[in-house]
Amino acid sequence: MCSPCPRPPSPERAAELRRRFAEEARSERPDLATLCLLVGAVADGALDEAGIDAAQLELDRLAGQLPFRPGGPHAWAVALRELLGEGHGFGGSAADYRRLESSLLHRVLERRRGLPILLSVVWIEVARRAGAPVYGVALPGHFVVGFGTGAGSELVLADPFGGGRVLSGTDAELLVAGATGAPLRPSMLEPADPLDVVLRVLNNVRAWAAARPERSDVALWAVELSLSLPSHPARLRYERARLLVGRGDFLAGAAELDAYAEIVGAVDPAAGERVRAEAAAARALLN
Repeated sequence: MCSPCPRPPSPERAAELRRRFAEEARSERPDLATLCLLVGAVADGALDEAGIDAAQLELDRLAGQLPFRPGGPHAWAVALRELLGEGHGFGGSAADYRRLESSLLHRVLERRRGLPILLSVVWIEVARRAGAPVYGVALPGHFVVGFGTGAGSELVLADPFGGGRVLSGTDAELLVAGATGAPLRPSMLEPADPLDVVLRVLNNVRAWAAARPERSDVALWAVELSLSLPSHPARLRYERARLLVGRGDFLAGAAELDAYAEIVGAVDPAAGERVRAEAAAARALLN
């Protein structure tokens, strides 16, 4: 259970936060920490502007505690593990998957606990501020952090969920095999784009809400933020439509179903007709 769960802000503030999120996502260089904190503010009405600034300052403060240019990628990974994992107790456990706060950056900074991807965001943002060659690595089922410049240079992986444990090649292979049953491929080690990281964070929020039908409000804002990203799966429009209908907004849900039917019908006419039938059924609920 998640006790107590964050409650959302007012509709007016939520709309302003969604606007700012979309604007940041479409900027020339989207800022990962800013986007994650805006997600947190949409989720948690207690996070005001002062709280957002305080979270950024906490990342700056932690970065200031790192040694000055400790060396190559392995030295950076060890320095982050010693500071964040051992020194400040950042890490995760199975229980953190049951908490919405584990997907909210400001709460992860407060609690020192979170999901692998949010802990990786902390690692990335602290290391980046200190000048480390760092990026996210979206291994299937388990997000980690990479240190190195690419282009054939040394690559070191660290697992923030495990307190910053530096991973051997075998460790990484076992993580991938455990999640997919398939071998580790070089393409899995490519740097994750910040917007892809944010979409994956929102996917985790949607998964949390899907297991809790009474929190369809959380599912709805997570879908709407995902849809405001420049690139997103088209099926999210269908998911939003179903959520609207389920929450009793039949007309808006039907309109969204019709719009999605146009998209899917262009490649699969039968699927388009099925979605149009759902739209008609949603409108019939008004009678």
